[in-house]
Amino acid sequence: MQPIVRVDDVRKSYGATDILRGVSFQIEEGDLVSIIGPSGCGKSTLLRCLNGLEKLDSGAIEICGVALARGPGPGDFAHTAHLLRRNVGMVFQSFNLFPHKTLLENVMLAPMVVKGLSKAEAEANAERLLQKVGLGERLEHYPIDLSGGQQQRGAIARALAMAPKVMLYDEPTSALDPGLVDEVLDVMKELDREGMTQIAVTHEMRFARDASDYIIYMEKGEIVEISDEDEIFTNPKDPRTRQFLHRFL
Repeated sequence: MQPIVRVDDVRKSYGATDILRGVSFQIEEGDLVSIIGPSGCGKSTLLRCLNGLEKLDSGAIEICGVALARGPGPGDFAHTAHLLRRNVGMVFQSFNLFPHKTLLENVMLAPMVVKGLSKAEAEANAERLLQKVGLGERLEHYPIDLSGGQQQRGAIARALAMAPKVMLYDEPTSALDPGLVDEVLDVMKELDREGMTQIAVTHEMRFARDASDYIIYMEKGEIVEISDEDEIFTNPKDPRTRQFLHRFL
């Protein structure tokens, strides 16, 4: 089986600072992968590269058969990144819902504008997805009237409305009160049971351990260790991983 995500020797710098230093890995369809590591190790930059929001210095990324490399010119990269995003949804730390639109309207918008769905089709799809994430009774609410957990679940529904094959999450629970974290993680677990390929940058070690098919540990722009959730918590191979996870072991 061909991997749905392939990352090959990706490098990214800002000025003289190396952020990603030769990152390589592959992900099979249906996997839920957690990327963990200390703050500033390049996790979020890697996720932005996977969605074409950051231009690679070198290396290549291929998702769902669309290959993203630096390319000979900016137009080539932008065009390929646009094609890649047809298959990739992304959920950020901040919810980024349009405050002047209802939850239903937020989820309807992109399929109508980008995919050309009729209002009736987009509305039916949005209602289905909001029911799926447990927000069927909040369709006409505005973001200001929703809790942080509800807004983040709405953001997941909005990303799913574009029918992506891969979902990316950048610390999706970091802006939430502790009591609201589980409701977002439960949606991600349900998507995993349905076979959605997901990559999550997270500090939620309990979620990483319980839900991931495997875990990538990063430090200083490099992948230190890739392991399944049990092994990396019970028997980390690298001393840097062991040091990072010492309070969880």
